Amino acid sequence: MTAQRQAARRRQQRESLCAAAVRALTGDAALHYRDGRLCHGPRPLPLHAPHLRTDPLADGFSAQRGAADGSALRLVHSDADLHRRMCPADPVARLVFELLEQLRCESLLPAGMPGLARNLRHRFEDWSRAFHRAGLAESQLGILLYTVAQIVWSRLSGWPVLEDTEDLIEATRAAIVPVLGGPLAGLRRQRGDQAAFAGHALEMARLVSAMIDSTGARRTPDDTQDPEDDEAVRVAFSLALGFEDDEHEAMAAADSGNSHVLRAAAGGYRAYTTRYDREILPGSLVRKALLAAYRERLDRRIAGSGINVARLARALSAVLAVPRRDGWSFGEEHGRIDGRRLAQLVSSPAERRLFRLERQQLQADCAVSLLIDCSGSMKAHIEPVAMMVDTLARALDQAGVASEVLGFTTGAWNGGRARLDWLARGRPAHPGRLNEACHMVFKDAGRSWRRARADIAALFKADLFREGVDGEAVEWACARLLARAEARRILVVISDGSPMDTATGQANDACYLDNHLKDVVARHEALRDVEVMGLGVGLDLSAYYRRSLALDLSEPLDMPRFAEIVRWIGGRG
Repeated sequence: MTAQRQAARRRQQRESLCAAAVRALTGDAALHYRDGRLCHGPRPLPLHAPHLRTDPLADGFSAQRGAADGSALRLVHSDADLHRRMCPADPVARLVFELLEQLRCESLLPAGMPGLARNLRHRFEDWSRAFHRAGLAESQLGILLYTVAQIVWSRLSGWPVLEDTEDLIEATRAAIVPVLGGPLAGLRRQRGDQAAFAGHALEMARLVSAMIDSTGARRTPDDTQDPEDDEAVRVAFSLALGFEDDEHEAMAAADSGNSHVLRAAAGGYRAYTTRYDREILPGSLVRKALLAAYRERLDRRIAGSGINVARLARALSAVLAVPRRDGWSFGEEHGRIDGRRLAQLVSSPAERRLFRLERQQLQADCAVSLLIDCSGSMKAHIEPVAMMVDTLARALDQAGVASEVLGFTTGAWNGGRARLDWLARGRPAHPGRLNEACHMVFKDAGRSWRRARADIAALFKADLFREGVDGEAVEWACARLLARAEARRILVVISDGSPMDTATGQANDACYLDNHLKDVVARHEALRDVEVMGLGVGLDLSAYYRRSLALDLSEPLDMPRFAEIVRWIGGRG
């Protein structure tokens, strides 16, 4: 698991660097990477060409940088509305048209960026080799499309075709260049004018589509050739290109699905009623004797872990504190001249301590909230989670960092009173969130850990754990942080799964709460007002949080693992 965590951290660092490069080239602060895909806010951007698709697990950093640079140039140089209007309806012609537009954008390199040119060339050549080695260029369809890609790329970029496959494509190139010569020359000549370029690209796409028809790649049911071989060629090439016929689907939310109800709603996300929502202090709901027993149980767990809290506090101070001016240090031998000591120079010419230095002191101008998912499935993990949260809160307190320990659940299972109100009103369609939201404050930022330590132990209260409306909880926790004066605000969401409320899912659709959480996180990531991070309990939460860390609680929470969490919290995405 240590190796897996290190690999995940490396992938996250690579994505952060690629995202920074894309934002620098485009000037768009809303661009970021999630699950290996470039996203704008909550939505992944479409992949317009085969070489823009990379595998974070298999491809190196240079491949990812090349794909990122290509995506950035597409955003800078291509008018999406113009491209959409001129895009042909025929699927094959559209595929070729998309590829040509991408190669046009990649040929418009900014001056003085030879590294970017190397990245683009390396990525295209890597994709070309992979396409060839996979055997996809062995069919008539594959060799034709591969040859078109090679000659257009070479003509627009000025680089030679890939040497590894030059002999392979020679016969096909000799056959098609006389047919495509006119539009091919126009592509190079008009590459700086998208509209003029599109005219030549459309002509080339039409000609290539006609060539594919002539090879028999699109046969009718009456044909005698093996349809399975044909289908294999089409599917293999389609997968290699990563082309999506429907642009809307390409823009849909990733892994967890797309909520059609949420996207279709004019007002966006809504709650059917907030009458029964409440914010509680869980410590006040537990008898004092039982709360003391919970605290003793938690203390025994922490004592057995052997965690050095003072060392953690120093580490947190190092990653969260920033230097602040704290007056002057006088009587120094270098620095700025101290005018009050000039008379001393006259009386003692050998005196050297005539200077002053600005004194800097590290101060933690930061607030951290730990937001715990108190859904039913988290009950099985709550003992190590409580130990981790309590230790972090104590270390943050010692480091001088304001901290909160918060939680969220629902007031009832399967909707409760909110659902009963909905049923009484005739079950109107798509009611929105259909449960009683319950937000909990175990420790607020104004209380020290010592005063709140008993209330933190209320995490052991079993009947707190019901269902979870994550998006609203994240919004609530962010609002609490934004009310504070600290310059840096960090929210760590500790969860073991997706948002889940049975009543809401049944009355809307299964991804309603899921997509709302993504929208909330993406909005704060774009505004950069709160750093929202996801700490997954036995689960990778990168589908929701750009900065995420998976935690395997089957392993002990020792100092190295706490040190990893501290570095992750203190890092900047």
